[in-house]
Amino acid sequence: MRNPDLTTIAPDVLHSIARLAALKVPGVHSTSPRRGAPEGVQIRVADSTVDVDLFLVMDADTNLRQVSRDVQAAVARAVEEMVGMVAGQINIHIEDIYYRPADSKE
Repeated sequence: MRNPDLTTIAPDVLHSIARLAALKVPGVHSTSPRRGAPEGVQIRVADSTVDVDLFLVMDADTNLRQVSRDVQAAVARAVEEMVGMVAGQINIHIEDIYYRPADSKE
C-alpha cells in the first residue's frame, strides 16, 4: 500500500529550481553547461538533503564573492520553500566572466 503523504520530486524539477533561482540574482549572466551538468547545474540528493553545484558565468562589473553568496542564499531558500527539502552544500563554480561588447546597450 502506498503512503498517501509521500511526495516525489523529479530531479529535473530540482535542476530548474536551482537554475532559475541563480539566474534571478543580479550579477549572474548565465549558467555554463558542463559534462554531468548539461544546464550548468548538478544535483545530489541524500535523504531529504539537496546538494547543488552551479557552474556560472558572472557579469564583469560585480563583486564575485558577494554575488556567489547571494546565489547560495537564493538557491537554498528556493529549495527549502518550494519543495520543503533541506539545502545542503550550495557550491558555486565561476566558469567565466561576461564582458559586455563596447557597442552594446544590454
